[in-house]
Amino acid sequence: QVQLVESGGGLVQAGGSLRLSCVASGRTFSSYAMGWFRQAPGKEREFVAAISRGGSSTSYADSVKGRFTISRDNANNTVYLQMNCQKPEDTAVYYCAARGSVALSTHNFNYAYWGQGTQVAIAS
Repeated sequence: QVQLVESGGGLVQAGGSLRLSCVASGRTFSSYAMGWFRQAPGKEREFVAAISRGGSSTSYADSVKGRFTISRDNANNTVYLQMNCQKPEDTAVYYCAARGSVALSTHNFNYAYWGQGTQVAIAS
């Protein structure tokens, strides 16, 4: 069992940056591959980025590739999402998720644990 708490959301102008954090409870954080997903109003939840347990492998949605960076600090049970060059279409609630597997996944149904989400709004 793991509990996830996101933070770092807010309102920024287009072209700006935000860094989201997700802190996990428990002592087995390094056993979980982690992902970030987002859901905009009226849309389905979509994959943003994922990282393997040790952090050596990452994956990104095409829409954020080159602008967003996922990373993790296993010593502090935290996964990050650095978001640069943000666009209005990045506006959404962002969720972090944990998957008890060595492999990362881009599919939300492969993640068993979810945070409550943090709102990101990008003004044009």
